[in-house]
Amino acid sequence: MSAKPDTAPEVSFVLPCLDEAETLEACLEVVKRTIREHDLDAEIVVADNGSRDGSPEIAERCGARVVHVAERGYGAALQGGFAAARGRFLVMGDADQSYDFGEAWPMIERLRAGADLVMGSRFAGAIEPDAMPWSHRWLGNPVLSFLGRRLFRAPVSDFHCGLRALRRDVFERLRLRTLGMEFASELVVKASAAGLRIEETPVTLYPDGRSGAPHLRTWRDGWRHLRFMLILSPGYTLFAPGLLLMAIGALLLARLAFGPLELGFATLDIHSMLVASLLVIVGYQAATTAIAAQIFSVAEELGRPSPRMWRAFEIFTLERGLLAGVLITTCGLAIVGHSAWDWARGGMGPLVPSVVMRPLLLAATWMVVGVQTLLMSFLYSMLGIRRQNAGPGGGPSA
Repeated sequence: MSAKPDTAPEVSFVLPCLDEAETLEACLEVVKRTIREHDLDAEIVVADNGSRDGSPEIAERCGARVVHVAERGYGAALQGGFAAARGRFLVMGDADQSYDFGEAWPMIERLRAGADLVMGSRFAGAIEPDAMPWSHRWLGNPVLSFLGRRLFRAPVSDFHCGLRALRRDVFERLRLRTLGMEFASELVVKASAAGLRIEETPVTLYPDGRSGAPHLRTWRDGWRHLRFMLILSPGYTLFAPGLLLMAIGALLLARLAFGPLELGFATLDIHSMLVASLLVIVGYQAATTAIAAQIFSVAEELGRPSPRMWRAFEIFTLERGLLAGVLITTCGLAIVGHSAWDWARGGMGPLVPSVVMRPLLLAATWMVVGVQTLLMSFLYSMLGIRRQNAGPGGGPSA
């Protein structure tokens, strides 16, 4: 069933396990049958995540190698199992009888043919009655898979299938980080971002054999997947909306600076100008935060590498950012100074809000944007320090 101790097997079947005594032995028997039927040079690794029901003893009795993973979580268990596995190909699958490990054989063939990651697809295969709650089948999985394809251009119809296979060197290259259920998303997202060859094979999902509640928590784990995708997509979640708010606010602010705007059914004046100022400020904060999030995700090897971002770093240095911030803030102060000078020349008489507030709102907007530019310039530089030598041609200078 497995290779000799001094040789590495071709395939490692890795099963994360947390109190799976009811189903583990049956799963291992299917794995061993698959190995025999296809004459595989393989090993079985059970990544135990703190079971208290005798699962590790069952695994050892069935001939599997048990790896104890102290860090709790689905992703933590799989990462511990992958790290301990010796095979050139890694096959992962749940230990609750929800998947037939015999369907891993086409995945292994795809890996042999050059694929880097092979995903099982329950939607291209079959979902047995009572195997998946309706909310998962018709809402959760389709929506999250659609977002994954849209946001990360991943050619995957089923982002969260638990049966999949990958090359060991791919696992080492991707440097996966997440410890919970979002590990399933991270693997696909990073593989797609790295331009790896991803393929799919149809699989069948069966009702699991547990008598107790499943480990998966619908809303908690669904949110963790969605949160992970949104965090790694600041261009969609922050940058684009921020630019839209800035554009709307800037146009309105510029128009109202010259006086009220009659629309027939309403008149926009200084109160609308205040709203326009807030739109510009909030939009600018959202856009600059998106850039910081992108830098962080790349620096921490969570997101898609961005050569354009490194080229922007070469142009937008800390010194230039500080200079821009000072100039923008100075423009705001100049508007305030000009308004104060006009008031002083007029004898410092009563102030008319509808007149005075226009330049002051313009000035306040410029000053807030300028200070934000100063602060974010420092933050970008700090976040970019770790990647000084990672960009094209030696990377950016922080």
